[in-house]
Amino acid sequence: MYDVVIIGAGITGAMLSRKLSRYQLRIAVLEKENDTAEGATMANSAVIHTGYDPEDGTLKAELNVKGAQQYEEICRELHCLYKTVGAFIAACGPEEEAQLGVLAARADARGVPYRRLTREEAITEEPNLSDGVTAVLDFYTTAVVYPWEVANACMECACNNGVELFLNTPCQAIRREDGCFVIETPQGDIQTRYIVNAAGVHAEDIHAMVAAPSWHMTPRRGEYYVLDEDAKPVQHIIFPVPSKEKGKGVLAIPTVHGNTLIGPNSDFVDDPDDNGTSVDGLAYVCANIGKTLKNIPLNRSIRTFAGVRPTTTCPDFIIEEAADVPHFIDAVSIESPGLASAPAVADRLIEILAKSLELIPNEKAVMTRKAPVVLAECSPEERNALIRENPAYGRMICRCCQISEGEIVDCIRRTCGARSVKGIKKRVGAGFGRCQGGFCEPRVVHILARELGISPLEVEYGAKDSHILERENRV
Repeated sequence: MYDVVIIGAGITGAMLSRKLSRYQLRIAVLEKENDTAEGATMANSAVIHTGYDPEDGTLKAELNVKGAQQYEEICRELHCLYKTVGAFIAACGPEEEAQLGVLAARADARGVPYRRLTREEAITEEPNLSDGVTAVLDFYTTAVVYPWEVANACMECACNNGVELFLNTPCQAIRREDGCFVIETPQGDIQTRYIVNAAGVHAEDIHAMVAAPSWHMTPRRGEYYVLDEDAKPVQHIIFPVPSKEKGKGVLAIPTVHGNTLIGPNSDFVDDPDDNGTSVDGLAYVCANIGKTLKNIPLNRSIRTFAGVRPTTTCPDFIIEEAADVPHFIDAVSIESPGLASAPAVADRLIEILAKSLELIPNEKAVMTRKAPVVLAECSPEERNALIRENPAYGRMICRCCQISEGEIVDCIRRTCGARSVKGIKKRVGAGFGRCQGGFCEPRVVHILARELGISPLEVEYGAKDSHILERENRV
């Protein structure tokens, strides 16, 4: 019998797991995929929005500001990358300049700092702004993170405090029994007093197992280009002026490791798991980035990808206990600015739980985690010391990103460690570079096989049963 079961191990579920692990509770997290942070958390713009954009009176407006204010400290505690890059909202003409005034008024009311820049001032910092840009608001405290790194770190911290994570465990049905919930899974039934539905694009399916939803999931796919790290067309995140029709629009986003993302589009999809890129979607990105920027070297793209957002017919976050099902709590429609809001979304969920669940602090809880070794950030002296202690740090596996065998082994052996090639890529970056794993992936496969005690034929790329090798070669 668990006190709380969280369905979904994306940024919302992981952030809540860590914060709830402060208390003397028995907590389980159910994730249908082979790893944490596999859905929208894996594929998004990675921006910690400061909170100027959401409309007044919404949960998005309130929780965006509160969540963004917590991120730097959370990343410091968990040793995750956090980079303040600033965001230019670029207006093209008088009508859009008027909209900048609306955003500025919201920022003033919410205590979000910004600068107003003329075109001439803006192009001294961003010379690739398009000829149509006439004025800019600079929200200079805007930051970027790696969302999957934060989610993985939160889950690692939570599990170190006793939270139990069940991967490859989809929720098949939910029934009420003796005042509790019984969750049916392929691994057997799980009993719990409370459920938090943080299932992302599948949240409607989960809700429908206990009651008819008052909202409907309308997932949207967003597609992106990833530019090589030596192609740096921008220093800030560049936004067009947002609109109800196109949302935040097509952006240029410098990442924490120096690549640049260009995207996304926003297309409704029937299949919530349809995260494939399309010719039309990427063509839209190409055509629309030109509104705010010129000289974008899309020919330096090293990868394209897509993510699906958990948009619903409700324009706001849905964070509430189901009206007719006590102790079943939805965290639904957590689309942009869901990443930035995640710490405050977790706080709001804990407030709801605390109304009927006794929360006794766990004095033994540790809310930090051990810093991972990142060889690329070490001084020569620190590298030499590490290699003397463990020669695996001297064997370079990923040459693009300078990642050693020692770092890969570490990320496999940690709590909630990597169990697939993609899991290693998410945790240490092997395969994120220019060759996209062309050089290092065979070596990563053999390290995984050795560390997990399995055959290389059993090593998975990402999802369960996504085996890379079909058979042994015989020469």
